[in-house]
Amino acid sequence: MAARINYSVQNTLCLLNPFNYSINAKTTHFKTGINFSKNLIFPRKLKRPMFCTCAISNNDLQSSEAAETFVLTTPLYYVNAPPHMGSAYTTIAADAIARFQRLLGKKVIFVTGTDEHGEKIAAAAAAAGSTPSDHCDVISQAYRTLWKDLEITYDKFIRTTDPKHEGIVKEFYSRVLAKGDIYRADYEGLYCVNCEEYKDEKELLDNNCCPTHLKPCIERNEDNYFFALSKYQKQLEENLTQNPKFVQPPFRLNEVQSWIKSGLKDFSISRASVDWGIPVPNDNKQTIYVWFDALLGYISALSAENEQPDLQTAVSCGWPASLHLIGKDILRFHAVYWPAMLMSAGLDLPKKVFGHGFLTKDGMKMGKSLGNTLEPNELVHNFGSDAVRYFFLREVEFGSDGDYSEERFINIVNAHLANTIGNLLNRTLGLLKKNCQSTLVVDSAVAAEGNALKDTIEKLVEKARIHYENLSLSSACEAVLEIGNAGNAYMDENAPWTRFKQGGAASEAAAKDLVIILEAMRIVAIALSPVAPSFCWRIYEQLGFSKDHFNTVTWSGTKWGGLKGGQVMAQPKPVFARIENKTELEDEAATKKPVKSKQKKPQAQVAAEA
Repeated sequence: MAARINYSVQNTLCLLNPFNYSINAKTTHFKTGINFSKNLIFPRKLKRPMFCTCAISNNDLQSSEAAETFVLTTPLYYVNAPPHMGSAYTTIAADAIARFQRLLGKKVIFVTGTDEHGEKIAAAAAAAGSTPSDHCDVISQAYRTLWKDLEITYDKFIRTTDPKHEGIVKEFYSRVLAKGDIYRADYEGLYCVNCEEYKDEKELLDNNCCPTHLKPCIERNEDNYFFALSKYQKQLEENLTQNPKFVQPPFRLNEVQSWIKSGLKDFSISRASVDWGIPVPNDNKQTIYVWFDALLGYISALSAENEQPDLQTAVSCGWPASLHLIGKDILRFHAVYWPAMLMSAGLDLPKKVFGHGFLTKDGMKMGKSLGNTLEPNELVHNFGSDAVRYFFLREVEFGSDGDYSEERFINIVNAHLANTIGNLLNRTLGLLKKNCQSTLVVDSAVAAEGNALKDTIEKLVEKARIHYENLSLSSACEAVLEIGNAGNAYMDENAPWTRFKQGGAASEAAAKDLVIILEAMRIVAIALSPVAPSFCWRIYEQLGFSKDHFNTVTWSGTKWGGLKGGQVMAQPKPVFARIENKTELEDEAATKKPVKSKQKKPQAQVAAEA
């Protein structure tokens, strides 16, 4: 990539603790009055930095025992090849949602993992000269490593080769068999190996090509076990009528309704030609179809690590899921097959299935089978986790397709994180250091009395909360960014650097303006933390707070009034350095002309004053 980043981003996992807490801490206040002349005068003992470790009280936060449980899942990723950006995108979005739900005080169970059975896995292992088991170990670990680098705070990581998962799959199969919903029959049709699915001819492209993988399907004739999906057509239709929010976004619901109304066909749930899989309980010559196996991972993941595999015990640990996050290409499995399977087994349906769009490159879906993937490891290495997380959640409307280009990536991240938020914080802390010895002169609640900016920010925070709850992640980012824009406009309109020079009441007003802007930055750090956690921690640290405080903050902390008079800020330093485009730097160096020493650039002058 023709770019470099000149700041080392820490890969710190910021687990946001939803539990209640109460820490008693004394706040240092001034013993003497403040004289607002050219420079503010403070008692000598306050010259050394003082960091606030007190926690904002949260009386309305539920205790951990009574907290509502929120279970969300990513797909269990297929391990035929290492993770790509499409897989990372779903997981980043899930992590942002999980972090937000924790901020609300909920007990979150965030499930992810790997799908490790099937024909495609065995073929990939053979091509690499490996065994399926060893191949799965390597690729599954690659997912775990990437999730760590992207600061994914999952609670459960399930592998479908785990013994506890196999036990639960067999029990589920036996329960559906006892219900009379599994039967044996011959089947002949067109099969896509990459989808691991038989296809209807009317949905294929020319030459019987799969529309997703653009490869020809093959003719197959097998003696398999089938699941009586058609038996549940009416119940599935009724579920969507009674619960229209079951499938989101709404246009995905329309797709699912169309599939069901066109008539459901029973589908094969075993394979006679595939050895790498879980044996069918009543016929060890066949293995369970990979989808009938993998979907159960959402339930098997809930069971404790060392307990005996038991379907009902796993269900009691958190099922039904509050939210399944999936790509739109696997919507049929999750919104049609999976609910019918659960109905047959007598289990509750998940509360919501959200099918997001594809990330595209050169106008095509990114996928391992298509060979046009964007390497997430490379992105994180070059730009850091915050930049990667922020760009894809801000610039791709969740639910729709989105395209990646490096130039747009760099421009967006620089404009939003480095400039709008980072530069505002740095300018404000620089002014505070120069004129107030880095110390807040008054509580932020007092400083903002009668101030319109406070009202604006409160409305934007509420807007962000609603967008997060509605899974409108891009809009949530936009609402938080608007706080930064409002802070920059307030800084420019009030020009505190000029008012400090005037002294007296003007200096006093300027000092209050800095408190107001820094309070806005504190609120940004909480409201944007689900999206860019390490970036937001660095903001919080600059405001003089401890890591323990940041790790225990909740959404109620976005209420105005968190900064206290006498609180000492850290020494100003960039919280997000600009990403420099290598090509642009070379062009700039080639065209740069000598500048006389007496000349000053307007931008440099502003930076000096701020």
